[in-house]
Amino acid sequence: MSSQREPTTSTGDDVMHTPEQEGDSTRLRKSSPMHVRKLGTTRKLRGRDFKEDENPEEKARRHKEQELKPLYRELLYTIAHKMGKPSSAEAFTDSQLQQYIREAFTMTESEHSTLMEKVQNTEPPVYCLMVTVKEAKGILGKDVSGFSDPYCILTILEDEEESRTRRFRAKPCKSVVKNAASVDRIYQTDIKKQTLNPIWNQTFILEFEDVADASFHLEMWDKDEEVSLTQKLEEIKTNLNSLRRMIKDAKKEKGTDDFLGNIVLKLQDLHCTEDSWHNLEPRTETYPDRGQCHLNLKFIHKRRDETLSAGRNAYINYCGILQQFVQAYISKQQSSAPWKGDLCGEAQTLLEFYATQNDLSPFLQDLAKWVAYSKLYQSLEVDSSVLLQQLTSIEYHWHQQELPYQQKQELGDSLHGFLQYGLCLVSKYRDIFPPTPAVTPKLHTLLRILSQICKTRAFQKMNPANFELQYEVSTAIQKGTEEWFTIKKGLHQPMTKELPEIGSALSRLIGEVQEDIKHNKDVWNRVFVSAVQVDVFTVVYQRFDSLLAKEVRETLALMDGQMEQRLANSLFPVYLSLQAIHKDKAFLQKRGQLELTSFHEGFREALPYWLNQAFSTTQDRVERAVQVDQLQPLQTGAVPIKHSSSAVDLVACIQPICQMWEQLSWPDPEEAFMLMVKLTEDVCKIVVNYCHILKDRVRVLSQNSDHGCAINMLCVVVNDLEHLRSVLSKLPTRLNWAGLRDRTQNVIGESQFHNTLPSQLQQAQSILSREIRSALDTLGRKLNTDIETHVRSMSTRRRIPSKSTEDAAAPLMRYLEQELEYMNENLVQENFNSLLTPLWNNSVQIIDQVATQHSQQEGLMVFCQRLLYTLHCLEQCFHAEGNGLPLNKLHSGEYKALKDHLSHHSLSSQQLMEKFFVRKITEQNYYEGEKYGAVTLLASYRTSDQRLSVEVLNAVNLLPMDSNGFSDPFVQLCLEPQHIFPRVEPRCTQVKNCDLNPLFDETFEFMVSQEQCQAEGACLVVTVLDHDTLSTDDFEGEAFLSLKNLPGVGKGGDGLSLEPNEAPVQKRLPLMHPKPDGDNILRLLESRKGEREAQAFVKKRRLREKQSQERLQL
Repeated sequence: MSSQREPTTSTGDDVMHTPEQEGDSTRLRKSSPMHVRKLGTTRKLRGRDFKEDENPEEKARRHKEQELKPLYRELLYTIAHKMGKPSSAEAFTDSQLQQYIREAFTMTESEHSTLMEKVQNTEPPVYCLMVTVKEAKGILGKDVSGFSDPYCILTILEDEEESRTRRFRAKPCKSVVKNAASVDRIYQTDIKKQTLNPIWNQTFILEFEDVADASFHLEMWDKDEEVSLTQKLEEIKTNLNSLRRMIKDAKKEKGTDDFLGNIVLKLQDLHCTEDSWHNLEPRTETYPDRGQCHLNLKFIHKRRDETLSAGRNAYINYCGILQQFVQAYISKQQSSAPWKGDLCGEAQTLLEFYATQNDLSPFLQDLAKWVAYSKLYQSLEVDSSVLLQQLTSIEYHWHQQELPYQQKQELGDSLHGFLQYGLCLVSKYRDIFPPTPAVTPKLHTLLRILSQICKTRAFQKMNPANFELQYEVSTAIQKGTEEWFTIKKGLHQPMTKELPEIGSALSRLIGEVQEDIKHNKDVWNRVFVSAVQVDVFTVVYQRFDSLLAKEVRETLALMDGQMEQRLANSLFPVYLSLQAIHKDKAFLQKRGQLELTSFHEGFREALPYWLNQAFSTTQDRVERAVQVDQLQPLQTGAVPIKHSSSAVDLVACIQPICQMWEQLSWPDPEEAFMLMVKLTEDVCKIVVNYCHILKDRVRVLSQNSDHGCAINMLCVVVNDLEHLRSVLSKLPTRLNWAGLRDRTQNVIGESQFHNTLPSQLQQAQSILSREIRSALDTLGRKLNTDIETHVRSMSTRRRIPSKSTEDAAAPLMRYLEQELEYMNENLVQENFNSLLTPLWNNSVQIIDQVATQHSQQEGLMVFCQRLLYTLHCLEQCFHAEGNGLPLNKLHSGEYKALKDHLSHHSLSSQQLMEKFFVRKITEQNYYEGEKYGAVTLLASYRTSDQRLSVEVLNAVNLLPMDSNGFSDPFVQLCLEPQHIFPRVEPRCTQVKNCDLNPLFDETFEFMVSQEQCQAEGACLVVTVLDHDTLSTDDFEGEAFLSLKNLPGVGKGGDGLSLEPNEAPVQKRLPLMHPKPDGDNILRLLESRKGEREAQAFVKKRRLREKQSQERLQL
């Protein structure tokens, strides 16, 4: 019945201006629309008001009278006639609201009283409730079709009217509105046909007198219209379920509408504006669930007193009130943090009441906030999220509501003006938004605001010209970059016209540019790309590329043909900065031709000077480092550093040369190769020169030093050279020869490359190695002589019984421990190992020579025992528990042969015989095949009666020994060695005639102790012989069975057998033949002519060898 009212055409800029801008505002309102647009775009005011020169106090008084007091009266009127509850949870009394506006508008008590009295004498407004019936859902279907034709009737009833209606009502009636209110106060919506979810979106304004005694009533009805009989019968045919509804319709009066539900709301319980769904309540309990209705309710004023602020509409007043509240809030803030759009509760409540009472749409409210906040942003620090929020609201409302012409123009001017202001800030982003975590988010939000402005329909409609934000931002960045470069260039102007000073000034300028490019790449680029999709790094880099190329060309042109060392030194930082900037091109999103691509060509003339400066500086530093070097280990203790200070200084001096190669990164491959040759040559020269001056330093310091100090200094020199050699070996990696080879493979041949650089390095390394070997040889010669003297002195003491083996070797060991400990402390591990290896080999040779030179048998065993003990001690000394030489180096072939020789000669004859049988047992265990046959035994030992039981079961696959192709075998059992079993006689089985696989089944018992069976080399020798009557028995073969592993022989912890009744073990022993003269133990026993027992043992074994050979020859 009534539509939403819009304010009269007027601009909101009037209230936002200060008093001295009123004249311009008046002229602005009188201008044409096109003129208004132009002024709004430029945001400039032409001319000056004649009142600008008046007294400031007079200005303030006039501003208060003309601007603030009308607004103040409006607010007092709003408080006096407020309706509904505010949306905020906090409620304020009238006195609290009045106190707030008095402080916000800086009104005195008398002024407040005067204005309050005027407001009380004004005409009150007409109180109205603006109701928008939007839609309903889930209502009852009252028609035969299952749907309804709903419509709503609504009114406001005072409490007296409702009570009177109920009192005179004869019986309960569904209709309250129709019977209680007059026709002119009842409003009805349209009828929506055949639906259960009607949509109306109709607005009505309902007047009332008092909020406290009134309630809002809405009833929803189904419109019942007469239908022909034919149509009803057709519906019955299609839907039998509607028959019951037909019967129900027949009972009621024709033309009577069906009740669908109602809504009753107390006005005093409502908010000043609310939008919500309400349940449709039934009059009876027949159908309790009747659906919901969506209502928008707002308390407004009609015929509001116009004398409060004559000539101003509600929108203008709202803008002024908002500005005053914001200024009052900011003035009370104690912190310097940006304003985030917050207002106190009183301000929010008053703004809500005023906007609601004057029916200001949310669109106009958000427009006023945008205009106020965007202007505030340009003068105070306002959080950008406040503007983003208002832009979002404006975009939302733009689709819902049409703005008046002047408000459209104001919005367009404001958006366009803020864009221009934002682009101005963007052009100066380096100064306004430095690359810090606290500030860059502000730049990001500003860019988002600019992007959001361009995306809004309002801006697109009111700015028909093509406005490309990305282009405008890029243009602003380029312009700002040029201005920034010009300012920096002026700041770094050279103080004089000297060329080195000009070069230094250029270096400082490019350094600033390099830092700016880094910030754009690492910080600002992420901000611009994410907000407006502008690659600021690419834009800035390409602009700097052009500016720098021009600046460098002009500067180098001044220096052409005048290059000298000082000037070249000033250009080196320029080259490095340009090189770093040029490397950043890899991050460009758009590749194109860059002017700085061949920048290195301008520095060819300065390159030799740079190399010469690096070489001479490094050489001077090395000489000074050696002059102050005292040739003492740099650090002792738990983590010693055994080289001197000059070696460390030399490595540090070489490092800048290697860094220069990386810094130059010379683009031309062929020139880069020649540059590498020069750098490698300089490093090798420095190293060789270091060797010479270090030797001179040793001679100077050792002139007045004792022998120990001289040796110590020599050790330090060796360590220095070794350290330098290890550093020099890593030079190809540090200079990246492999990368250079890849770059130059098309211009430098493989042979030329490898014959140039590696040869330079090998020559320097050979000099170092030669010097190290010379020093180590000097140390080793003295040690070798002393070791030989000590070893030979031991041979003269073999006849002295008082000297034990340990005492004889003690002088040599003390000497070695002392010397090696000294060398270990003063040499690095590489050189110490290099010294140990020849010392060890020489010591083994000396002991071997001394051992072989002793030809007499008298005292040989004692002498070899000493030498063997000495060899063992030397091994421990040189190994040093894993800290010296590794065992694989110590156990060389010469060492193993010497150790075997000394070990055998150090044993007694009985020990040698035990060792012989141990060998035989081992040989038996690893012997494979049955070439000579095999014998099977059952053997066990009983500890109870100390009895060794051996049962000879059989023999198989024996060799035929007789002419008839058979043998007459028997088995001989003997316990060896004889000195362990002196009283045990050999046993023999019966002879089995003409049988190569004889079955014996004979048991033999030997009375022997457990200790005898567990002795070293204790075994049962099983010999198979062929019995001959007229000649010596033939030898079939022999086998060796260890007694130590037989059941019952093994010992437990208590010395008793683990299993006393253990079952005998069956053994199948392959028969073996001894090798003729193939055992060194027998040869050694044979050499001991004076020992009868040894000679008898050798004779017996030689006989076996002879018998074996005779049989094999047959």
